[in-house]
Amino acid sequence: MANLDIQEFIQQNRALADQVETYRGISESQKHWDARREFILRNINDYEEPHMDHLLALSMVWANHVFLGCRYSVELLERVKEMAEGIVVEDAPVFQTRDEIMKKQQGR
Repeated sequence: MANLDIQEFIQQNRALADQVETYRGISESQKHWDARREFILRNINDYEEPHMDHLLALSMVWANHVFLGCRYSVELLERVKEMAEGIVVEDAPVFQTRDEIMKKQQGR
């Protein structure tokens, strides 16, 4: 779903959109929330109650990886990346691992 598709979906599914809004973290920036909300809305049909907590946890894994550079198992990252396919995050930070930094320093 593109941003316009998300806005259209929200307008057509107001009750669901209102429910999803309750999942926003108190310290979550608008940019982070917009991306995570899109992740949730794209996948919500696959995670009905009582499995909503699982979807919310996966959305946090994806957001933490994208915005904070957190690392998780290969299998988990592959799963959330697949679930997030097509979500565009503008100006996402780029992270380097310690090993990448050390390798770059040694090459000088």
